[in-house]
Amino acid sequence: MTGSLWLAWRQQRLLVLAGLLLVAACTVWAALRRADLLDAVAGYDLTECKGWNGECPPQVQLAVFEQSPEIRVLGTIGLLVPAAIGMFWGAPLIGREIERGTVTLALTQGVGARTWFAARFGLAALCTVAFSTVIAALIAWWWEPIPNILAGIYWYDPYVLNASGPSAVAGALCALAAGTAIGLLVRRAIPAMVITGSAVLGLAAALTYFRRDFVTPVDRITPGMTPKQPIGSAWSAGYRYLTPDGAQHPLENCLFSGDELRACMAEHNFVGRVHKVYPSSDFWTFQAIDTAVYLVLALALVALTAVLLRRRHRLV
Repeated sequence: MTGSLWLAWRQQRLLVLAGLLLVAACTVWAALRRADLLDAVAGYDLTECKGWNGECPPQVQLAVFEQSPEIRVLGTIGLLVPAAIGMFWGAPLIGREIERGTVTLALTQGVGARTWFAARFGLAALCTVAFSTVIAALIAWWWEPIPNILAGIYWYDPYVLNASGPSAVAGALCALAAGTAIGLLVRRAIPAMVITGSAVLGLAAALTYFRRDFVTPVDRITPGMTPKQPIGSAWSAGYRYLTPDGAQHPLENCLFSGDELRACMAEHNFVGRVHKVYPSSDFWTFQAIDTAVYLVLALALVALTAVLLRRRHRLV
């Protein structure tokens, strides 16, 4: 390891070591607690526990009750990892060098802007992908024995949907790229860190809030007063009433039950009820959308940073 890569390692090694310590601590924690979880549910058939209509043995319910908060804590760490990477790794990556004036010295030592940037960002990106992949995998691995169990964590909870899978890794990479670009534009590390943290968390919140607008839910139609199909592990998107022409109407038209509901449906000519849901298979659909958004933004931000850095210092 020589030249720009060696310099990048020397300047980022504390961050690398901090990331390794975090990953190691989370790995030990998840491994120990998952072993306890497997012992608690061993010998039980968890098939009947799935979904909001499930029925679980008391021992399984107790294990889910005890372990779900801890899995959520690890999920929260996973949710905060991208913001932390963007703030403490991405924003100072170039911003601090510009603020201190050391970037000019580095680029006058026979090292071009492209090589200097590629070494610094490449090392940071490699570590970001490695660390975020392990954290995301740990969340999914710990949750895997008790997924979608009554009163537990469901696939659409942000602790799982946002913090595990490829979208978590892409989100961390996007945060690094965002922090690097913001650091270059702001030219001061501390303000760049604040802006980066706000931008990364804001983007994640926006994707979560508008998530269901990107995918069309499945309609589960119940004719007349027939009992509705159990929701199971699906993500509910609300109910509607159905008229003979296939039109759907808001639930507020008949907020009754029993005979009053039957009379109200007859009065409005409602012939059935519609439950709009996202089945658990949509987990990968939402993952694909988030991953695509993050990767496109990351590529655009890296390209912008490279172009601006080269233009400002006029070095190849």
